[in-house]
Amino acid sequence: MKLFVQIPCLNEEETLPLVLSTIPKQIDGIDDIEILVVDDGSSDRTIEIAKEHGVTHFVRHTRNQGLARSFQDGVDYALLHGADIVVNTDGDNQYPQDRIGDLVQPILRGEADIVIADRQTATIEHFSPFKKLMQRFGSWTVNKAAGTKIPDAASGFRAYSKYSLIRLNIVTKFSYCMETIIQAGNKRLAVSSIPVTTNAKTRESRLFKNIWQHMFQSGLAIARAFVMYRPYLVFAWLGAILTVAGAIPFIRYIVVISTHEPGQHIQSLLIGTVSISAALLSFAIGVVADLTRINRVLHEDALEFQKQERYDVSL
Repeated sequence: MKLFVQIPCLNEEETLPLVLSTIPKQIDGIDDIEILVVDDGSSDRTIEIAKEHGVTHFVRHTRNQGLARSFQDGVDYALLHGADIVVNTDGDNQYPQDRIGDLVQPILRGEADIVIADRQTATIEHFSPFKKLMQRFGSWTVNKAAGTKIPDAASGFRAYSKYSLIRLNIVTKFSYCMETIIQAGNKRLAVSSIPVTTNAKTRESRLFKNIWQHMFQSGLAIARAFVMYRPYLVFAWLGAILTVAGAIPFIRYIVVISTHEPGQHIQSLLIGTVSISAALLSFAIGVVADLTRINRVLHEDALEFQKQERYDVSL
């Protein structure tokens, strides 16, 4: 059983030694532990520091590609080199690498395909009350979309089985965290969580400039993933709301013309007509979107077989 610990890095020369020195050298049930540094366009000595600490596996981007692309390229490298489990941690030493052994145990026992560390964000001192609230709301939203019960959907400290990585497909450019949970839930992968305590903060996040950008980008990723997997639900609800919105002015118009001249309050009839037309259009788009979803599922099935051939595995 081979484990790859991948570390996406962008100018992490100061904190990377802390990460590398705390990664376990032995884990029960694991035969080989390999460390992979994904350099996302660093301009400092990140690569040199990694080599000085014995790292031999690298994926290098000549310019910054973003966290999602770094994760995807790291996974591809790890699977090509025989990984059975891939653990993702961060180069800023936010996560407790000594818990990697606990993180992979549910996968080794066959209880989970993906294990996500719960940072217990309510206890993190440098998180503002507003950020803690948004973290809870974001996790609740993701769980509703995925049918999961993950307390910390934004956590990047995760373990993935080879089976789950072959089934997942990253399409977002911002962050894979939300998208992979929604995909996993809708593909009936087993997702579990373990509580961890994060290390002291070493720097500000480089993934986003402020919490508002993070909320906006995360919201877009959640909405896109939800529409990809449940378009009929989205457009059916939208169509139902528009139908009700159109029925109200129609009823009002019928009531009004029974007591007034028929030519009066024609605006109610116009508003109702527009709303009902929009509802019908929404239902039609929902049908087309669902057919597109079915077509995408068939393409993903074919892509899984291509991945099995690429990584020389049989699921």
